[in-house]
Amino acid sequence: MIAKILDKAVAGDRISADEGLALLESHDLPEIGRAADFVARRMHPENYRTYNIDRNINYTNICTAVCDFCAFYRTPKSGEGYVLPRAELLSKVEETVALGGDQILMQGGLHPEFKLEWYEELLSDIKQRFPQVNIHGFSPPELHHFTKVNRLSIGTVLERLKNAGLGSIPGGGAEILVDRVRKAITRGKVLADDWLKVMRVWHELGGRSSATMMFGHVETLAERIEHLERLRQLQDETRGFTAFICWTFQPENTQMAQVPPAGSFEYLKTQAVARLYLDNFVNIQSSWVTQGLKIGQLGLLFGANDMGSLMIEENVVAEAGTVHFLTLHEIREAIEELGFVPRQRNVHYQLMDPSWERRSLIANERAVRNGGLLQIA
Repeated sequence: MIAKILDKAVAGDRISADEGLALLESHDLPEIGRAADFVARRMHPENYRTYNIDRNINYTNICTAVCDFCAFYRTPKSGEGYVLPRAELLSKVEETVALGGDQILMQGGLHPEFKLEWYEELLSDIKQRFPQVNIHGFSPPELHHFTKVNRLSIGTVLERLKNAGLGSIPGGGAEILVDRVRKAITRGKVLADDWLKVMRVWHELGGRSSATMMFGHVETLAERIEHLERLRQLQDETRGFTAFICWTFQPENTQMAQVPPAGSFEYLKTQAVARLYLDNFVNIQSSWVTQGLKIGQLGLLFGANDMGSLMIEENVVAEAGTVHFLTLHEIREAIEELGFVPRQRNVHYQLMDPSWERRSLIANERAVRNGGLLQIA
């Protein structure tokens, strides 16, 4: 039934929404995976597969939105809310640099009080101390929230943050880009059109960003495809997305704990279909953070060409009860076991200098020996 669709995708022809849905409805994981692997190898004939070294710094967990799927956020009146002291945040960046990282992923909740000047000062403080570090920061929900708090256009907000040092935008907060789904699982958070608008305006300013999808909760298979379709349309328009990353919803410790977790079969199939559907995305990133080492590794045979980040620190997924920890050696070994050469890259998927890679390896091995490499802070 799906052979003609897979042949079409393998030939480099664009598949339709109906054809994408047919693939998601199919249970023929080996054939879908084989086609996705073929497309990935056609787009990436090089003998290497990549990874990054960064740190996920959550500068605050205080959030005015209520997301049933999130175990991380705290309400503004909660006694468990925090804002990282600036010195502690800068220390985290310093530790990342010492381990060979060239980027921080910086996200937080929708804080009700901070004005744009607070974020500009934060960016400036980081760039003054660490000019070589890319700040991959502030998801579209945060950026849209800034427009409300400051009564400014998204263009003005993004221009000011870019001038202050913002380097790229993560694709967080996308969940499923269908308003029915968004309204069912969250309140007080950006809807699909405005999520896409943030990315569109950022791309028009010359910025780059990633795109994500969290699936396996209340969405239908057709809505997963609608999500991919909206990303594909915007990428046709702007060419501003560097990569796509998808992962399964982690229900533990959330208000949706009764939702059965999507398993590895569903993860690999959805990632493979994304590789076939997103024909204008150059890079697909595997999600070992939610899937663990072996499935994350297997993702490199189901359409992914990147193993993701070492992610020295991760808090949001960990709060939902999912904690996978990999050392740099394990990430590189997983790539090597598949016959590829592991290479460190930056946010733009450019390879780091071999001498940088060697220093990163030495620093990480030393940290592991000394018991100092911690993923969960």
